[in-house]
Amino acid sequence: MNEPEIRPPLTSLIDDTPRGVSLPAPSLTPTGIVTTAARISAAVLGVGVFIVALELLKTGAAGYGQQFIGLLNITTPLNTLGFGWLLAYMFLSGSPVAAVAVSFFAAGTIDALQTFTMITGSRLGASFIVLFVGFLYYLRGHKRSASIAIGVLALLTTAAIYLPALALGAWLISRDTFGLLTLDAPAPLRSLLEPLIDPIINLATAYLPDWALLPGGALVLLLAFQLLDRALPNLDGEPSTLRRIDRVIANPLAMFLLGAAITSMTLSVSVSLSILVPLATRGLVRRENSVPYIMGANITTFIDTLVAALLVGGPAAFTIVLIEMLSVTVLSLAVLAFAYKPFERGMLHAQEWVTRSNRTLAIFLGVILLIPVLLLVV
Repeated sequence: MNEPEIRPPLTSLIDDTPRGVSLPAPSLTPTGIVTTAARISAAVLGVGVFIVALELLKTGAAGYGQQFIGLLNITTPLNTLGFGWLLAYMFLSGSPVAAVAVSFFAAGTIDALQTFTMITGSRLGASFIVLFVGFLYYLRGHKRSASIAIGVLALLTTAAIYLPALALGAWLISRDTFGLLTLDAPAPLRSLLEPLIDPIINLATAYLPDWALLPGGALVLLLAFQLLDRALPNLDGEPSTLRRIDRVIANPLAMFLLGAAITSMTLSVSVSLSILVPLATRGLVRRENSVPYIMGANITTFIDTLVAALLVGGPAAFTIVLIEMLSVTVLSLAVLAFAYKPFERGMLHAQEWVTRSNRTLAIFLGVILLIPVLLLVV
């Protein structure tokens, strides 16, 4: 009788360390000290630039934001939903767009419900970066089923959670939950940096034309996110970084928490979801394992927007973002607890249909590009 084949665990495939040999503890080297100091400096500078960008956006929104919104004839929550969606496509990120929405609200350019829908649109469009990264991997010779499929799955999963959450959050705001949840909290970070930030804002408003403050603030915001990215650990999906991932990928709850944790560290759902592409192309994460990861990542992506809301819009803006985050969290946990398997099968079947041919993929791309345009002009 033949002995059954025993396959080695995934860790043995990605761990080159011989069995019984322990790796030495990392030592504090001059290179490590310099790297740590550089990350801390980038973090401090990034926070400062982040606040400057928010103040520029707020000032620009107060001056020309209303005219800009009026030029595009943005008057309804559906318009702001499409507007945020399209801007996220342009920025290839949702966080700057969400910060712009908060700045518009702080300046009185849009109301609470319009702010809520614009932030929702920014999150729907943010998943497009995963499809973009997957396409780049496909051009480098990887299989389309393992690269582009993850991007499609991220878009579908995000929409399946966020659209019902949009209805729930809009209902909460219309029921005046907005007033009940108002948080009366100071903004200590703004107060500490005020002596440094105010001269920069005064200098910008003195020498820049009013029309340049809004786009200038958006560019400074992108610079802030780049600085903050440099301050964060390198999570590029290399096997050495995620050496023990095989212990959690089979557990939906563990993957859900992993997605939430990585997004909390990177402060960008675009970054945390894009990590899935190299993992999938190397066979470390399967598509069905990615669904709960995407769900978790889509919750903690609001952390930076919560901070921006408190700094710029105060308790009222904070409440809008909080309602959005709570709506997404409630629906995600409900799906995870009571309907995960049907939800997973539905997402995977939809993704398989989209990627089965170039024609269906082209139809899908056309739809996701057309929907926000229609929402903007409806």
